[in-house]
Amino acid sequence: MLLDFLTLKPKAFGLDISDLSLKLIKLEKKQRGLGLACFGETKVKSGIIEKGEINDEKALVKIIKESLTQVKGEKLKTKYVIASLPEEKAFLQVIKLPLMEEEEAKKAVYFEAENYIPLPIKDVYLDSQIILKLHPQKQLYVLIAALPKKIVDPYVSVLKGAGLKPLALEIESQAISRALIKDGVSPEPLLLIDLGENRASFIIFSGYSLRFTSTIPISSQQFTDAIAKDLKIDLKQAETLKIKHGIGGDKGGKQNFKILNPYLNDLADRIKECLDYYQTYASHEHHILNGHKLSKVLLCGGGANLKGLTNFLSLKLKLPVLIGNPWINILPKPLPEVSGLSYQESLKYTTALGLALRGI
Repeated sequence: MLLDFLTLKPKAFGLDISDLSLKLIKLEKKQRGLGLACFGETKVKSGIIEKGEINDEKALVKIIKESLTQVKGEKLKTKYVIASLPEEKAFLQVIKLPLMEEEEAKKAVYFEAENYIPLPIKDVYLDSQIILKLHPQKQLYVLIAALPKKIVDPYVSVLKGAGLKPLALEIESQAISRALIKDGVSPEPLLLIDLGENRASFIIFSGYSLRFTSTIPISSQQFTDAIAKDLKIDLKQAETLKIKHGIGGDKGGKQNFKILNPYLNDLADRIKECLDYYQTYASHEHHILNGHKLSKVLLCGGGANLKGLTNFLSLKLKLPVLIGNPWINILPKPLPEVSGLSYQESLKYTTALGLALRGI
């Protein structure tokens, strides 16, 4: 979902806005590619944003203003921003059109989209991208993305209220794909999983575009809550145990695995449902995978750092499950981390990095 407000686009920073935190990244051009200029994370009090919907604009404006002054690295000088929009409020769909010129397709999308979006077109912001042209079959496959205006407009208002100049707003899955997919293309379908503080997002990417997304209420914070409740300890202690031991290996890891087993199995089952649905949907509706099956799973988000999670999911899904590299399109060679921001910590900045890439 892209909302461009200016034709001239100065360098901008990326701002990932979620229910419980703001994450900010600015990149800079260097002699050999790109580098990190500054970054920061600021907590958002529960209730200010709920399920992607802004409830308290005034409070969020204040938090954004504070976050701009608390970055690590260089001082943030630009007011131009590329910001995220909530995945759970977005409607994404691949639709089929007769083969036509691009300008004609843009017009046709507005009429065809009414059949797929459960809201009047006048009440949403709509964007589209041609992802496949089949000349023998005389068909176009187009990704459409839409978000309700009542959700988007408060984000624009808040950003401007904080003194920022939004160049574009983008659905999280688009930013995550830009960060994790090398050069923006994958010959075979990939599943990207963003395991965040308050939810998990599933993103299937193939070719030059994302094809399918969904969100579920399983989160890294849910794992911490479960450990705290079972062991009757506070959340800070539970988070420490989760990070230190993970879900395997030593005694602490085995204890965590026992506690988290229902949640982990639920996560694996939800992933299987997503894959089953998509494979069925793709083969019967669009035939856009050219016979390729999903090749691997990439994890990102703070929850991806849970020790033992990749091994657990690999066994359950019978697929390679790897930690994604959010620097793959930024650093000139695959360094494990950059100065000031560890590789593990950078996983929770994946969306912000994808936005920052577009910003530069």
